[in-house]
Amino acid sequence: MPRRRRLRKIVAPPGFKGYKPYGHRPNSKMVELLYEEYEAIKLADYDLLNQLEASKLMGISRATFARIYESARRKIAEALVETKEIKTVYGNAHMDENWYVCNQCHARFNLPDPTTASCCPMCKSDEINNIITND
Repeated sequence: MPRRRRLRKIVAPPGFKGYKPYGHRPNSKMVELLYEEYEAIKLADYDLLNQLEASKLMGISRATFARIYESARRKIAEALVETKEIKTVYGNAHMDENWYVCNQCHARFNLPDPTTASCCPMCKSDEINNIITND
């Protein structure tokens, strides 16, 4: 029996729900990029951390980080070469803090105290949802 998967810590959710290639025939197939794969790409390629530093931030081993990072790179390459849409999905992760999304302006924000989550800081709408249940 395999070991239970450890949740991968992510600092913030992606700021997008997906990407579509511009100027191509509609393709019904899409690539699902997990939140932890997005976080691995962000930490390694955007924040320029080495794999050991990034794995410590995510709370996983360096070898696991390398597998997640490789999977993310392959998915992004597949989407670019085969002109597929990229869609972000929650996956096997947990957020560092409580994140919310506004249903009116689609802003994503976090609040240190979840009991104060009553309105959107951008448009002051009270139609907000926890990001985990929204995606």
